[in-house]
Amino acid sequence: MHPLPLHLGPGSDLRASLEQLAIEAGASGFVLGVVGDLSQAAFQCPGLEEPTVLQGHLEIITLQGTVAPQGVHLHLSLSDGDCQVWGGHLEHGSLVLRGADLLVGFLPQAGAPGASPQAAVATAAALPTVPAAPAQPRVEIAVRSGCPYSARALRMLRTLGIPHVVQVADDDAARAAVAERSGLASMPQVFIDGEPIGGYDALADLHGQGALDHLR
Repeated sequence: MHPLPLHLGPGSDLRASLEQLAIEAGASGFVLGVVGDLSQAAFQCPGLEEPTVLQGHLEIITLQGTVAPQGVHLHLSLSDGDCQVWGGHLEHGSLVLRGADLLVGFLPQAGAPGASPQAAVATAAALPTVPAAPAQPRVEIAVRSGCPYSARALRMLRTLGIPHVVQVADDDAARAAVAERSGLASMPQVFIDGEPIGGYDALADLHGQGALDHLR
C-alpha cells in the first residue's frame, strides 16, 4: 500500500477532492485518517430521501471508506458546536472551514510493477492540462451543493457504476460557465463525451432506455 497525504484548504469540497485525487492517481484505496473541520457538511442518513446539510463550525471525527477512479464510498462522522455527533454517507457540498489533512492509502496496480500513486499524482501536477485522454471518464456532471436533483443524479451514476467527473458549481462564475457550455441555467448539468444532455430528468430518461449501459 502506498500512503499519500492530502491537504485541503478552506472552501474545498471534501468528496470532490477525494474523487479527483483517485482519478489523478489512477488507483483504488482507502481513507486511513483525517483531521480537520467543515463549514458545511452534507451527508445521507439512512431512510431519508434527501441529504442532511449542517452549517457552522463542524469538527470531523472520522472519515472511512473507499476511493477509486470510478467513484468513492465514504462515511463521515462529525461534531457540532453542542458536541452532538452526526454521521452518514458523505455527499458533495461538505466544505472545508480552515483546513483538512487526510492520509489515503492506495493499492498497487496489477501489471504496473514499481508504479505508485505518488508518481502518478506528481506527474499529473507537473504537466499542463490537456484534453481528456481515452482513460478519462466520458461523463461529466456539474452539480450544486444542497440541490436534491444534483444528489439524485450523482446517486444514479454511482449506482450504475458509471465513471464520471464532478464539478461543484456553487459560485456565480462557475454556474455561468456551466450555463454557457450547456445552454441551460438549471442544475445539475450532465455531459457525455463533452456534449450536454440536460439534467436529472434527461439522465433518468436515458437510463430508462438503456442508453447508459455502454458507459459502465
